[in-house]
Order: sequence, then structure tokens, then C-alpha cells
Amino acid sequence: MSVNNIINDITLTNGETKRMDCPECGGRKTFTITNNLGSLVWNCYKAGCHISGGKRVHLTADDIRKSLGSVAEETHSVTFDKPEWIVKDDDAIAGFCDFWKLDPKVLGLLYDVKEHRVVFPIMQGNTMVDATGRSLGKRIPKWKRYGKSSLPYVFGHGKTAIVVEDCVSAAIVGTDGFVGVAVLGTSLSDGHKRYVSQFSTAVVALDPDALPKTLQFAKELRGHVANVIVLRLTDDLKYRNKTDLDKLTTLGDTQWKYH
Repeated sequence: MSVNNIINDITLTNGETKRMDCPECGGRKTFTITNNLGSLVWNCYKAGCHISGGKRVHLTADDIRKSLGSVAEETHSVTFDKPEWIVKDDDAIAGFCDFWKLDPKVLGLLYDVKEHRVVFPIMQGNTMVDATGRSLGKRIPKWKRYGKSSLPYVFGHGKTAIVVEDCVSAAIVGTDGFVGVAVLGTSLSDGHKRYVSQFSTAVVALDPDALPKTLQFAKELRGHVANVIVLRLTDDLKYRNKTDLDKLTTLGDTQWKYH
């Protein structure tokens, strides 16, 4: 049976996944199809098989109610009380921002007086639901998570997610059209995948020495996003290597612009 026949014949409720033998390469139980909020996404996880795709499908009223309920439940479950020693102090973080060419006002950056960290707020709408801080000295760990959410740090607006490792890279690539998504760790959590699933395209752009992790992230996201692209870098994106930034102008649903 062809992929098209399988896709046309299968019926999945929202959130349901079915695993089967790949109709293209014959891999045993390597082919998955998922209904993710009305996007039917399929992918083969066998090395060397590049079959993947996606299409919109009809959601039933029950599917929509369940989706809205789970999103609302997840949103309300995230509570965060910002420590009183995290304050707005652009002067204290000026050296860090100048070095990386970041605008603290645009990014809403804060300062941890107690631990001498620049703090990147994690937002849901206009609400701060978590934060991550980067040490400005020799304090360990270099990066600290203040809350308990599994949400990534994000910056930008658009239909294309650029998945990176750290907040600085996310802030640099985030712009109109592209959203920088910092995973802040060595693996993708369910929260990361749920967040990235809202985009039409996800570009995995990790450090050049993290190729195995890059390929793993791409495989995992293909079960949630129809179009997943691996961007091979010559340097970490936060260093603004022109060759790497030029590659962004050819990806996604809109062109990335230098800023």
C-alpha cells in the first residue's frame, strides 16, 4: 500500500498516533502518523529513509473541545512568582548586552541582583511564567532555571521556528517571520514539542559539534511538525557568522532579515 493510500484511509482522533511498517523502505514499525490539532503528520524514523509529510484534516467538535481543555489546563497549571531580587537594571547587564548586541528593552531582560545574572523572561502572552538566568561571572551553573515549567524561551513572531540551544541565539534569530526557540537543555521535552507543533516549519539549528543531537531533534519533531529542516552550521548562531545567517534567508515561509 502506498503512503497516499494509507493517509487517505486512516482515521485518527486528535492526539492519536499510529505506528506501522514503512510503505517506502519496509522498516518494521518505523513509520508513524499523528493527528496533531488537525495536522496529520507522518514520518519514517529509519536512517536513510526520508519519507515525511503533512496535511490538514477535519477536527470533530469533540476533538476541538478536548484540545482547548488541555491547553487551558496546561496554561493554568503554570504558576511563577518572580523572586524579588530579579529586577530591571539595564546598567547591570549592559556589558553582556553590548557584547552580544542585544537590546534589553526589546527583549525585556532583567537582572538577578542576588546571583549576578542576566535574566531572560519566559512569557505566555503578557504573563511571565518562568525565567532563565545566565551568570555574568563565574557562578555555577552558568544557566539557571527559576521556575518549574517545561516551556522553552522564545523570541520573535512568525510561522517558522528556529530551534536553538540557548537564549542568546534565540534572541538573535527571532524576528518578524521567525521565532527563536531555545530548548535550554540536551533533550526535547513534551512541552517543547507541544510548543513547536504550532509552527508550519521547524528549523533545527544547534551548535556544529552537536550533529547527533541535531539529527535526533529533527527526528522527534517530524512527529509534530510537517516541515522539519536541519540547518548545518559553521558556528553557533549567536556569533552571527554571515555564512550561517545567509542560510536562514532561504528557509521557512518568509525571509529572515538581519537585525
